[in-house]
Amino acid sequence: MNDTTIGSETLPATRAADATTPAARLPLQKWLVEGLRAGVFLRPRVAGCAPTPLQALVLTALVVFVEVGLFRLGIAGPARLDVQAWLSAWWVAGLFIGLAWWAFPTGPAQPGGEGAGRPVGVGAGFVLWVLASLPNSLMYQGLIGAIAHGWIKGAVFSQTWLYWVFYAVFTAWSLGAAILLVVRFTGPTWRGAVFALALVASTGLTAWYFNDRAWQEDYAERDAAAENRPRLHLSQQTFETQQALLQSTLAAIAPERPGVADVYALVFAPYASEDVFMRESTLVSQVLAERFDARGRVIHLLNHGSSTATHPWATTPNLQRAIAALAQRMDRDNDVLVVYLTSHGASDFKLAASHWPLQVEPLSPADLRAALDKAGIRNRVIAVSACYSGGWVDVLANDSTLVMTAADATHTSYGCGRLSELTFFGRALFDEQLRKTHSFEKAFARAVPLIRQREIDAGKDDGFSNPQIRVGANISPILKALEQRLDALLPAEAPAQPQTGQTGMKVSTQADTAPEK
Repeated sequence: MNDTTIGSETLPATRAADATTPAARLPLQKWLVEGLRAGVFLRPRVAGCAPTPLQALVLTALVVFVEVGLFRLGIAGPARLDVQAWLSAWWVAGLFIGLAWWAFPTGPAQPGGEGAGRPVGVGAGFVLWVLASLPNSLMYQGLIGAIAHGWIKGAVFSQTWLYWVFYAVFTAWSLGAAILLVVRFTGPTWRGAVFALALVASTGLTAWYFNDRAWQEDYAERDAAAENRPRLHLSQQTFETQQALLQSTLAAIAPERPGVADVYALVFAPYASEDVFMRESTLVSQVLAERFDARGRVIHLLNHGSSTATHPWATTPNLQRAIAALAQRMDRDNDVLVVYLTSHGASDFKLAASHWPLQVEPLSPADLRAALDKAGIRNRVIAVSACYSGGWVDVLANDSTLVMTAADATHTSYGCGRLSELTFFGRALFDEQLRKTHSFEKAFARAVPLIRQREIDAGKDDGFSNPQIRVGANISPILKALEQRLDALLPAEAPAQPQTGQTGMKVSTQADTAPEK
């Protein structure tokens, strides 16, 4: 009688041919090893064997435990377990079992015949499929977690395209391992082909419609964790307060003065989760009001848990309404509108917005340009304090616009950490240089070397932020005339406050000011 070898065991051929006999069993650790082999495209050595129900349960629970832990590793801050979202994607397991029942052979091939040594059985297929996900998950989630926690660093890890590459590569790996496993069970049959296509379709459907992350970032806990920060509480009263506040703020805009080139301003800080943006936008609003003769002509839109009753929310619709209201009060051909935006930025050039639990959409440069063009405001000074903000320049620039940004289109800016008083850009430009001059161009030129040195001192490791400026031909004489008027009206040199913002806190230049990627 011929014998059949299964892993390190040798079974008689008659017993190997019967997958239901108690002899056709493998120990738990053997199933684990063979499942991991399947995950790296090696043939699982389990011909004719089936796991016991207890083995299947234990191995599935092991994979669940490991993968839930790996998902948690991918979030550096506070997180909450979202069992419902995670379980919603397990419909694929039911699909796999049903297709395996339909497509897999009912018994092993005869020794020496076609398909001899092929694994069989729904139970074996399911256990190997579940275990085969582990090598992929360990590498993918481990990599994402290492980036999230800062264990591996580099400018490239802030690029959105890199994460799409990771997703594509590891998804292809996962699908390839699953399809190869199916083919090892079915052989090159039409049922195996249907099974493979179903796996591809289910992967795409899960990615598109289901959020299978076991852990979700806990914005509420994260926001409240830093120094017991106040949180936004949504209620009908909150919405009514905000509506009335926006209306009263817009109605209070001072009218333009005939014969005077007035400065109007819109300061926009949409990221509630870090206090630095509240402090910076408040300081900029005060500097514009005091140094640029703009009292009563500055609108400050702010997202922060403490400002619900004092400031209209910084949302794109409110920004559009504010620009329209400013256009109605100002001389759109002769007055100057200063727009200051401060938040985190991304490589897609959108300005991050957060005010949990309120849903706030990010602001794009095209959104701002469209609102300004629609309002018909000609003379514009726009400053954007955010990572990758150089990507705003081409969109916003024209002959009647001066654009300044805290970085170019490929670099992060600095100073938006939780312990920062002000960003490096806002501190150098507004808190220091625009207290000494009424010229935006001079202030920018003086601020850039200060920013460079402070980034060196702080250990910024992804290159100089490289702030950008572009000045339109038609805006230059208007700003020069404004500078002369303000120099005559107000002191050209106001006392600088290089070390503190409006709250009197010392400005940090250490690594805690690193940008959020």
